[in-house]
Order: sequence, then C-alpha cells, then structure tokens
Amino acid sequence: MAKDQKTIITVKGTAIAIVSQHKEDYISLTDIARYRDAERTDYIIQNWLRNRNTIEFMGMWESLNNPDFKPIEFDGFKKQAGLNSFILTAKQWIEKTAAIGLISKSGRYGGTFAHKDIAFEFASWISVEFKLYLIKEFQRLKEDENHRLSLAWNLNRTLAKLNYRIHTDAIKDHLIPDSLTPEQISFTYANEADVLNVALFGQTARQWRDANPNLEGNMRDYAAIEQLLVLANIEGMNAEFIRMGLSQPDRLVRLNQIAIRQVKTLTDKDMAKTLDFKTEAGK
Repeated sequence: MAKDQKTIITVKGTAIAIVSQHKEDYISLTDIARYRDAERTDYIIQNWLRNRNTIEFMGMWESLNNPDFKPIEFDGFKKQAGLNSFILTAKQWIEKTAAIGLISKSGRYGGTFAHKDIAFEFASWISVEFKLYLIKEFQRLKEDENHRLSLAWNLNRTLAKLNYRIHTDAIKDHLIPDSLTPEQISFTYANEADVLNVALFGQTARQWRDANPNLEGNMRDYAAIEQLLVLANIEGMNAEFIRMGLSQPDRLVRLNQIAIRQVKTLTDKDMAKTLDFKTEAGK
C-alpha cells in the first residue's frame, strides 16, 4: 500500500492533519478535538460518537458511500445510542460495521481521522465558528493544490507539444518520400502518433474515440501529469529511433518498455501494469 500523503493546515492556532487515502481526504478528529481539550481528545471523540444524531448521520453516509456497510450492526448501535451505559469508539464502529468514513491510526502520529464530510460535522459539534474556519482553510488548501496541478499539467502538455515538433521532423526527414500525396503524408504522421499512443496508453486514437464518444478532444487532453511527462520523453526517443532506422514494430516494443519503467518511477506499480501489453511484434 502506498504511503498516505499528509498535509497540515492551521485553524485558529490549531494544527490539523489531513491524509489522502483512496483519492479521498480524511481530516484528523483528534486534532480538531484538541481545540476544545488537548488532554482528553479520545474522550471528546467518544462522547460525540455515542450521540444518536452522530450515529444516524454516519450510518446514512456509509449507506450512500459504502456498499460493504453492515446495516444490521448499525441498527444495533442506533438502538443503544443515548443510553447512559452506551460507549462507542472509532475502532469499534469500523470493525463492527465495516465503515470507511472513519480511520483509526496507531502510533506516534496516529489518531482518529474522518472523511471530510464527517469531519465537518464533528467540527460543528465542537464549535460552529471552528467549523467555518476549518472549511475555509480546507478550501484554500484544495485551491492551492488544484492550481499547482494545473500548472504542472500545462507544463507537461507544453513539453509534449514541443517534442511533437521534433517527432514530426524526424518522420518528415526519414519516413516520408517526396512522391507521397498529402493524404498519404497525413496518414504517416497519424500512424506514428499512434505508435506513441499504443506504447503509453495501450490504444490508438481511433480506439479511444470509439470508447469515449461523448468526450471532446483526444486522449492526451485527459492524460495524467505523469503520463504527459512520459509522453514528452518517448516522443524524443522515438524521433531518435526513427533516425537510427529502427522498424516500427521494434520501436513500439522499446517505447512501451521505456514507458512502463518511467511510469513505475513516477507513480506506482499498479498503474504501470496497465501499460504492460503484448504487441504482435513482441509475441
């Protein structure tokens, strides 16, 4: 499992940890509880969890977002909610109901984390004012992240376009005889572009369009930042392979192998596995 990405924001002088898991943001309830009482965070969270309104809210959230949620166990907790003898911890809730809205982490930097929807509810129970400041800082964090991602995406898209010029010049100089018609020349360019598409995305431009008839643009417009960076790299490499006189099947196999290695380096092994296909030339 990939290591959680951790971010810290400061809300009214209190440091709040946020971790990203399964592409969702989870906010530390332990840190939020410190705003009320730094010495009794577990007690504060347990008091909130035993509240009937809290259990109903979390049960509804799980029902909407978690297909593995156990409603029978949830009903048992709901019936006990409000009784003086009723005690509920985050760990008990997770284990009994297979909940995904809460995360209980052990260790020095552990604590109880909740999906942002649930964390905002907890913050409201702590302090309405604190909740509003928390939402404001969280939104600022997301805006900053989106801005950085946008800049990085545009930079890599620009690199890919610059390398595309190098790529097309190599095609023009080494693969297109002077006697070809403009239509034949256009086909050659498109055919070589699909060498890169198949090496990186595992499909041709036509296959992508057929699979995504409602999307505008092309597959590169929807590529991840890491994919665009790899695309920029293999475009330059393909240009050199063309100048070296390598055949198209040989170039395709080599470029795919390079793409797999580079994606593994930039992301994780699971994403790279999607590129590991067998071409006719490589069988």
